[in-house]
Amino acid sequence: MNRVILALTLVLVAAPAALAFNCPVVIKQAEDMIKKAESGKVSADTKPLIEEAKKQVAEAKAHHDNAKVKRDHGDAIRKAKIAAAFAEEAIVLQNP
Repeated sequence: MNRVILALTLVLVAAPAALAFNCPVVIKQAEDMIKKAESGKVSADTKPLIEEAKKQVAEAKAHHDNAKVKRDHGDAIRKAKIAAAFAEEAIVLQNP
């Protein structure tokens, strides 16, 4: 029983730290997706998507760098995932 309580306590203490360390990983994934989109055939349809992805990544980095509470880290992750979605859409449009 004591081991279960100890394990649960460790998980609860480590959870906020894990969220903070996850931001750079998700931001890096979005940046890699943007690079992949830029390396493809950029057209008039995909250029705005790539630009929006870059804007979202910049906002994600700002949220992460200026984070004071867990909500800020959550916002950073959300923005990075949105950026990755824009980049992925650009990639899909590049490959008919």
